[in-house]
Amino acid sequence: MQGNPEMGSVWSGIGLRLAATGLFAVMSLFVRLASFEAPVGQIMFWRSSVALIPIVLYLIWRRQFPRGLRTARPFGHLKRSTFGLVSMFFSFLSLAYLPLALATALGFLAPLLVLPVAMIMLREKPGMAVFTATFAGFGGVFLMLWPTFSTPGIDTGVLIGIGAGLAMAVTTAFAKVQIKALTSTESSGTIAFYFAVICSLGGLLTLPFGWADPSPEILMWLIGAGLTGGLAHIFMTEALARAPASTLAAFEYTAMIWALLLDVTVFGLLPEPVSLFGAFLIVLAAAIVMFGDKLGVPVPKPDITAAQAQGKPGE
Repeated sequence: MQGNPEMGSVWSGIGLRLAATGLFAVMSLFVRLASFEAPVGQIMFWRSSVALIPIVLYLIWRRQFPRGLRTARPFGHLKRSTFGLVSMFFSFLSLAYLPLALATALGFLAPLLVLPVAMIMLREKPGMAVFTATFAGFGGVFLMLWPTFSTPGIDTGVLIGIGAGLAMAVTTAFAKVQIKALTSTESSGTIAFYFAVICSLGGLLTLPFGWADPSPEILMWLIGAGLTGGLAHIFMTEALARAPASTLAAFEYTAMIWALLLDVTVFGLLPEPVSLFGAFLIVLAAAIVMFGDKLGVPVPKPDITAAQAQGKPGE
């Protein structure tokens, strides 16, 4: 008896989504390793410019190059990419100073920050369950940061990383609104291409401020960040072609598992129990905000669209 072709497609989509999440985690690892020598602007340039290689090859494979690069909304791409550029800068800055798990957990604040924006700009009125989840998420951040703040003599770099992580979450929330606006006319491949081009130019503009002369090892991390980031975008796009976005979105939270594993295996960092509980609260709160409508909880949020094939704008 043959299986259901549609179910097979969904399972392949889930597999690709999990692979994309893993690739983004490895990309974050490469960014952190490269940051030991290279400044953030230089990492942004390599991450974005090298990512163009797999993205262009993918567009050629889909027979969308160069035809698919034509756009009637250049300023829309510029606006989206500017928010994404700022988000990427803060994301990489937080990775330079923080363990992968903490930097990843701070990124999950983005869907929680949509709530106050929706209340102010859209006059949304979320229910008590969503309010509770939001406060729980910010409480999770406090618990994750507690071991750091309770230690005498807090390192300035850690404070910079925490501030950058919070700023990344804010700019990601705004960037997703811009991505949503573009998808009415633009394909995800086109959005990814122009995002990579503009972020490459943005990174290149930091050259006068001083770039490092990377060792062969750091050069390998820089190239690896670009290739894994570009491949992750492709895997995300293909996953959304095979399965509903609402089905795939839940698997974004496996990023915390990857981050914890990489912290332990590569850096030998084992989080404090209170930090682990805080990370759990953040992920749980973000999941409730994202999927509360399926549980009968009124949630003010934009529709999940193929635009989220780009992952977090900072990625």
